[in-house]
Amino acid sequence: MMTATGPESAGELTLLLADHHVPTRTGVRAALQSDGLRVVSEVATATAAVTEALRLRPDVCLLAVHLPGDGIEATKQIRDALPDTKIVMLTASERDQDLFAALRAGADGYLLKSTSASRLPHAVRGVVSGEAALPRQMTARLIREYRDRGRRRVPRLVIEGRVVELTVREYEVLELLRKHERTAEIAAHLGISEITVRRHVSTSLHKLGTSNRRSAIDLLEQAEKSELRANASAAA
Repeated sequence: MMTATGPESAGELTLLLADHHVPTRTGVRAALQSDGLRVVSEVATATAAVTEALRLRPDVCLLAVHLPGDGIEATKQIRDALPDTKIVMLTASERDQDLFAALRAGADGYLLKSTSASRLPHAVRGVVSGEAALPRQMTARLIREYRDRGRRRVPRLVIEGRVVELTVREYEVLELLRKHERTAEIAAHLGISEITVRRHVSTSLHKLGTSNRRSAIDLLEQAEKSELRANASAAA
């Protein structure tokens, strides 16, 4: 752990920076401190992030999503313990599942590591002022996901006692796989690229805990049948 030093001035925002990649921490710290923000501590693991957050109670925690020990879990713990502290995720990942998981865990912002050094301090200050901090392209995905959820219901899947949350798009891709459509056909059907289709399939397999498409479809069908039976019993 490395702790920054320097005089604290009235109204100065304090930040905890958590990322296991030292060059990233160095660059982020320089960008923040050049704009008058004070990094009070740097850590490299989720456990250390929670410990330091509770000890220092910073205004903002800037956490890497894929922090060793799970940055998302650290976010949940910090949010529960320090409801007034703002939490911004810093990541190289543009995966929808990481964005949604971070927001569900209580993150106030989600910034890509490619964010320019000049924009980063302004984004952090914006979060403290109550603004959202999301990359433009990911804001569009978030809007699309919630808009689609309002139009189409994704079944609540319970698999081996655990709840699996698929996005609308992931569910649509699995539905088309179930109809024996190939990757190129699914891409054309949904108006997305084949690479995006494969990414949705990979994410769905990970969430469902299976290694192949056939098993994923089998699990999906079993979960849907269980939900139908539960709904029928409740209505009886």
